[in-house]
Amino acid sequence: MNICVFLSASDLDERYTSAARELGRLIAGRGHTLVWGASESGLMKVLADAVDDAGGRLIGISVEFLADRARALQAPNELAIAPDLAERKATLLMRSDAVVVMVGGSGTLDEATDVLELRKHGLYSKPVVVLNTDGFYDGLKQQFVRMDEEGFLPIPLDQFCTFVEQPADALAVIEQAGV
Repeated sequence: MNICVFLSASDLDERYTSAARELGRLIAGRGHTLVWGASESGLMKVLADAVDDAGGRLIGISVEFLADRARALQAPNELAIAPDLAERKATLLMRSDAVVVMVGGSGTLDEATDVLELRKHGLYSKPVVVLNTDGFYDGLKQQFVRMDEEGFLPIPLDQFCTFVEQPADALAVIEQAGV
């Protein structure tokens, strides 16, 4: 399976880097391919290094204005450069069989809400899992619960996305979906 992971390109605390390393090892160890933003920094680098170190396959999708930061030290199996962020997101989703949302800033949140909006309208039917490391997305989960309870979601929350606490649980959800 090609698993897209949205996450930060920032250097972050060990509680987040350890989750990225674990997810990377699991993706490679279970024979899956990482599809990611191709950054050579922060959590994106940690995740890609873990996949690479475990012998996994990497598909990087960067964007023109960040192409100089694309993974260069150990080239991914495939690297594509999109002209803009919208095309990058579309390519990431097109190349993936599932999405995992890890911790990140406004860019990660943009990617997550974009795929969830597509899912809401039935335009992305593949699994979307939010890896809620150290409660990072507790507020977002609470907001989605409220949206669901008050009728703002046209599909039940458990069909919209799945929140998990551990990297192994993220892969379990994806693998159980039988994509």
